[in-house]
Amino acid sequence: MVAARTSHAATRVAAWPAHRARLAELHAAGTLVTAGPWADDSGALLVFDTDRSEVDGILADDPYYTAPGVAVVAVREWRPLLS
Repeated sequence: MVAARTSHAATRVAAWPAHRARLAELHAAGTLVTAGPWADDSGALLVFDTDRSEVDGILADDPYYTAPGVAVVAVREWRPLLS
């Protein structure tokens, strides 16, 4: 999944604590493989180990992804060659 940050910084920042706590839970459960922002802070990449319907639910339940100024720009299946 790829997310992009645009405007509304205050709204996005307010959603960070709950968002990061949820990411930590997903990572501990093995659902989230890795996540992090782009070097230029324009967005982030998150890699999930689950099916598309669960990813859709994660996005719907996380207030960060629905905050003004955050746009999910891509959700794609990936088949890693090496891990």
